[in-house]
Amino acid sequence: MKTIAIGAVTAGGKTTVVNAIKDRLPRTASLYFDDYSFDGEVKDFSKWVSEGADYNAWDLSPLKADVEKIINSGEYDYLLLDYPFAYQNKMMKAYLDCCIFIDTPLDIAMARRVLRDMKEASAEDIRNEMNTYLMDARVAYVQMQTDILPISDYVIDGAKELEDIINEAMEIILNC
Repeated sequence: MKTIAIGAVTAGGKTTVVNAIKDRLPRTASLYFDDYSFDGEVKDFSKWVSEGADYNAWDLSPLKADVEKIINSGEYDYLLLDYPFAYQNKMMKAYLDCCIFIDTPLDIAMARRVLRDMKEASAEDIRNEMNTYLMDARVAYVQMQTDILPISDYVIDGAKELEDIINEAMEIILNC
């Protein structure tokens, strides 16, 4: 069985790509980082980055337990992880056979996030969110591009058409 991590910044396409590939590959399981709550989960990303961006601050025990359960089940050929850290977290590193990073330009990711998460938001709410992004959150996006992109096994241009991204990821997974 192969465990493949699909990473990207928030709204970079991780979940969309994982879901599309899972639909196309038989005997494939998936887990999603955002479905978990972790001890040590970072709340202030600006502070986290300024203190050295320790990816091991997150205790990923619940995710690790689910990965082990799927691996030990023998039911699957692939496990796709919607997972942003690639090899940076020591708890997960040994389980990963391949890490793919979708390098989505930050403006595209931000536009997607606003369109996805703020459909009912007021203009004032959107302005506040943009201010928070510029003042605090953007540093975490940039940190991912600095830390995760270079250590990933493969990088896909996140500005490509979705179908091209999915096809490229499928080809990588089938050859890992």
